[in-house]
Amino acid sequence: MDAEEMQAIGDTLMRIVTPDMTPKQLVKAARKEHPKASKKDIARAAFFSIIAHADEDHGKAKNLQAFAIAERVNGS
Repeated sequence: MDAEEMQAIGDTLMRIVTPDMTPKQLVKAARKEHPKASKKDIARAAFFSIIAHADEDHGKAKNLQAFAIAERVNGS
């Protein structure tokens, strides 16, 4: 996955993430727009998005952080 794809997935994640969304729901929603993205790609994009957008929306960044860490811990 190149930087442009990562940014596109990260932008999608920032747009779609909600506080009550499970990691499985987030992956499913992201794959609707990025069908070739793996769970690992989505988790990496989540970390990228946290860094890029942390100052803009703390709530969404926190939700993405929880997802990304959970995916990283689970070995995805």
